[in-house]
Amino acid sequence: MASNGRRKYEMAIMIVIIGALLMVLLPKLEGARVEIEETTLQTEVAGIRIELLDRLAHREAVGGELPQSANPLHWTKREPEHYLGELDSAPDARGVWYFDRKKEILIYRFQRGGEARFRLTRGAHAANASGVLAGVGLIREENIAPAP
Repeated sequence: MASNGRRKYEMAIMIVIIGALLMVLLPKLEGARVEIEETTLQTEVAGIRIELLDRLAHREAVGGELPQSANPLHWTKREPEHYLGELDSAPDARGVWYFDRKKEILIYRFQRGGEARFRLTRGAHAANASGVLAGVGLIREENIAPAP
């Protein structure tokens, strides 16, 4: 009988230890997930920028017309994973890309809430930014924080 009581005691101790470890580990895992999402976003935008600069370099070398669209994905013919297309209002979904037609901004909606916004810039105000060729670039605007 004493052996049965000891097992229950050991099991209770193990549950407390595992619970304490989970309390420490889960916030760290969430922080890592947030960092991975931001890194994935930056990688996707870097790919769009490279294709945009490639298109501009080709135009500078060969000539031709540039698209009139403010949507950088029309310039590159490349869509990020989970791209919903051109929308007039923000979707309910999270972890998705879309182009806001009204604001003319490419937007990524984070899983945790909030948005990262990117604007295709043209002209003199884009000339001083990095990653700009022929006065055209994809500039990240200020992030919109998640609602409390």
